[in-house]
Amino acid sequence: MSTLAQTGPSLARLTLLHTRYQFIETIRVPMAVIGTLVFPALALVFFVVPQRAVAENPVYATQAVISLAVFAVMVNALFGFGLAIAESRGKPWDPYLRTLPAPGLARVLALMLSTGTLGLLAVIPVIAVGGLLTAAEASPARIVAGFIALAIAAIPFMLIGIAIGYAMSFTVAMAVIQIAMFALAFIGGLFLPPLLFPEWLDVISRFTPARQARELVIWAVEGGTLQWWVWVGIIAWTAVSLALALVLFRRDEGRRYH
Repeated sequence: MSTLAQTGPSLARLTLLHTRYQFIETIRVPMAVIGTLVFPALALVFFVVPQRAVAENPVYATQAVISLAVFAVMVNALFGFGLAIAESRGKPWDPYLRTLPAPGLARVLALMLSTGTLGLLAVIPVIAVGGLLTAAEASPARIVAGFIALAIAAIPFMLIGIAIGYAMSFTVAMAVIQIAMFALAFIGGLFLPPLLFPEWLDVISRFTPARQARELVIWAVEGGTLQWWVWVGIIAWTAVSLALALVLFRRDEGRRYH
């Protein structure tokens, strides 16, 4: 018997296999994919492009594009993880998958890859609209740095989505994600620049993952000084949401499989 037969498929192979089928399952609902890809770009068209004072200013336009790119990644992470997990928990297929001789890490990595791919695809229309219809500007190297910052900033949103998915049913998760999505977007300065916030709201905004993600990506694209509360906040949100997700996962596993 060969070594491969004895050890079974590798983690990488199982991850890619799960990623393939999760991606296929996602695109079987075209409206969900279209909404993810189109909504942030439409927000840029309707709310930024008509405001010529913003659209024709390179700094303001670039920050507006970045804000909506962060919004696209946040929405994709919350819905992609929160609703996908909540829906899976309500189907008999999920308990069956857990009985298979494959590590749970493969499924988690696959979900991150499939959801992350859609998240990156959702950013492309925003960049295209910003480049064509506004004065937003950035060098190719800065754009690459922005994508890396987006990937880092997406981690807390992914973990928050996982926590919601394991804590709630599909119907409740849908409502909670919608409320959280718009609340974080408004308070985090993704729809209205923090420059226009009153002082008290600006202070509260700095504690939200959306504001921290916005500032991180702006720093990556435009340069300058990264405020300490940005990276401290991202680390803190990642640690807290990871701990919460693990607790809720173990609670769910204990309730349904023991």
